[in-house]
Amino acid sequence: MEPNFLDLTLKLITGFFMLFLITRILGKTTIKQLTPFDFVSAIVLSELLGNGVYESNIPLSYIAYAIILWGVLLVVMEKGLLKSKKIRGTMEGNPSIVIRDGIIDRRELKKNRMNVNQLLSLLRQSEIFSIREVAYAILESNGGLSIMKKSKYKKVSIDDLQLPEKPVYLPASLILDGEILEDNLRDLGFTRPWLTNQLTSLGYYDIKEIMYADWLTGEGLYVIPKQKFEAK
Repeated sequence: MEPNFLDLTLKLITGFFMLFLITRILGKTTIKQLTPFDFVSAIVLSELLGNGVYESNIPLSYIAYAIILWGVLLVVMEKGLLKSKKIRGTMEGNPSIVIRDGIIDRRELKKNRMNVNQLLSLLRQSEIFSIREVAYAILESNGGLSIMKKSKYKKVSIDDLQLPEKPVYLPASLILDGEILEDNLRDLGFTRPWLTNQLTSLGYYDIKEIMYADWLTGEGLYVIPKQKFEAK
């Protein structure tokens, strides 16, 4: 049977929205949080859609059924992982302490099929260039490395310097690429005339000239004009 553009269009649209729905149901997971099982599941799900889309003898209902069934299995598995510690440990794996009291645990490295060079690479990615700085290092189930430094290598904190703690504020973007973000402006209790006056006082007379601007309590308005980028 020759390819049918209408059939292909319907399959792609259906698959797109079904994949989007399944992704929303499974929750927000970043790439770094993906387990090996999540990675393989995503590949299989994409293959189910990809193979079905270009096979003209496979009806749309079969593709929908395959994606729904696979999605239901993923949701059931996710629920099981949340409720059962035993299943979670089996499917996702458990964290491993690969450096303990500054000493590399070769047995844990071997169990996780890692060598010392790979461990050093992960440490360098965390801006640690010598194992002497590390007290503990835990290899997480997603392949990331959580590190606790020895006390003399830790960054100095406010408590160490016995300084008074200052309040922390979240900056809010007010202008992006020459357009005012009305929602953010309204949430801060500001108005367009107020923003215009602020920009004028800084020497900016046209909002279209602004690439980016944000407001931070205690520091005021920060502006980046477009000409800085265009000059490059």
